[in-house]
Amino acid sequence: MKKNAIILLSGGIDSATAAYYIKKRIKPKKLIFLFFDYGQRALKEERFCVKKLAKLLKAELKIINLKWLGDISTSLVNIQKKVPKTKERDLKDVKQGQKEILRWWVPCRNSIFILAGLAHAESLFISEKEKYDIYIGLKSEGRVHFKDTTSKFIKKVNTLAKEATHHGKYKILAPLIKYDKDEIVKLGEKLKVPWIYTYSCYIGTSEKGKPIHCGDCLNCKLRQKAFYWANIPDPSIYKN
Repeated sequence: MKKNAIILLSGGIDSATAAYYIKKRIKPKKLIFLFFDYGQRALKEERFCVKKLAKLLKAELKIINLKWLGDISTSLVNIQKKVPKTKERDLKDVKQGQKEILRWWVPCRNSIFILAGLAHAESLFISEKEKYDIYIGLKSEGRVHFKDTTSKFIKKVNTLAKEATHHGKYKILAPLIKYDKDEIVKLGEKLKVPWIYTYSCYIGTSEKGKPIHCGDCLNCKLRQKAFYWANIPDPSIYKN
């Protein structure tokens, strides 16, 4: 029997590829995208991409207001401060990366997103007797990673889901958790992910309604490298 899916979608390469993977390989009966407004600097650009992806994949889109999370965040993802330019050598410097990880850390972000997805899944089961699995596009981050982007984290939140819900039979899944970013690009290319409707930049810039990547922040550099190592042309528009 086909299941239903709730996908936590940011509009980035990872979550977009996860969405296409779930739609085309798992083929759920019903598909819901949850997009979170947590006061991120790239809100407009991310939301633009998510709306396009929802239309293409014929998914119901729900935009969840979490502006309070942005209010308490100390991350450069939220705060209007100058973002340092990331250079080639910075991507290889593990010690420096581990020191600077708090620059980008939004308090409990993935945990909050997953619990929001779980609440929607439980509500739909109680009201409509429809069962939904919750999907998130987490990936292998290598030696420098956030604690909430690992297989261990996914295992723990599944344990929590059993105790946090009345029925306790909801699954939280991260199908790309063991993939590197270039592998995700290769998979996305096979699945025909429209890369022009994905957005990775921390800063957020648009021109004539089109999302533009800065080309200098950490996420932009990781995006560029992913396409390079996947040997797939990068169709993204970069300011720098």
